[in-house]
Amino acid sequence: MPDWLTPLMHALAMPELGLSTVFVVSFFSATLLPLGSEAVVFGLLKISPELFWPVMAVATTGNTLGGAVSWAMGLAAHRAVDKVRHKPTDHPTATRHPRALRWLKRFGPKACLLSWLPGVGDPLCAVAGWLNLPFWPCVLYMAIGKFARYLTVTTGLLWVFPGGL
Repeated sequence: MPDWLTPLMHALAMPELGLSTVFVVSFFSATLLPLGSEAVVFGLLKISPELFWPVMAVATTGNTLGGAVSWAMGLAAHRAVDKVRHKPTDHPTATRHPRALRWLKRFGPKACLLSWLPGVGDPLCAVAGWLNLPFWPCVLYMAIGKFARYLTVTTGLLWVFPGGL
């Protein structure tokens, strides 16, 4: 581990920085970076179980905002491709992935409920932006899915690993 990373990890592990840490890790784990925030959420709740609902709210907010950034990156990528090609592209994925595109068109922003899925959830947010699905409905469905995931995973972990540290 790099020398600078150890003091940073110790600082972020302090309970008084816990909610900030949950937000930052949740935000970045919802972008296309390969991170997971569940361990941070679980760790803080083992230290401070009284923060259960604030942690759920902060983790959901950070993760949803990260998904919104991925949505915006998808839209920006689509616009950049259009600009390079000097013409609008209807949906370049239509010829390569017709079933997936039909599925996304059929469900629209509701497909963002699945943004919590490992491996496909974060790219799904970017694809929703690429397809220019309505932003606010996508964000709403992302938030619902992400909240449900945090609630389910965290309560499950707390049930399997009860007791204090």
